Amino acid sequence: MAHFLSAVLGGAPFSLRIERSGALLGTALVIAGDSATRREGLLGQDSLSPGSGLVIAPSQGVHTFGMRFPIDVVCVTRGGVVVKYRSAVPPRRLVLAWSAFAMIELAAGESTRAGLQPGDTLVAQSS
Repeated sequence: MAHFLSAVLGGAPFSLRIERSGALLGTALVIAGDSATRREGLLGQDSLSPGSGLVIAPSQGVHTFGMRFPIDVVCVTRGGVVVKYRSAVPPRRLVLAWSAFAMIELAAGESTRAGLQPGDTLVAQSS
């Protein structure tokens, strides 16, 4: 079944644009689409550069146990609609959204900088 990431499944980094405003939410995102990469996530990294991030799909939740830095977490539906987001989630936390198809992990503050709002639709495009 098609989803908002279908156009960028080739493995190369891609961008996410907020349809309402045209603002870029991330410019160097990659997909964790298999069990091993979803399980690893951002663990073991010391930071996340602005504009970069990880899209974990399919997923309805992420944890920050073992993380060394805070992140923004954006929960989106199969159609790319933001159902929830949390800014600067510190280590040792859970973020869940039962209606989500994917969880997007970004550098802390990126969702606020981009003006993200619940209900926004994200559009994936090749970088």
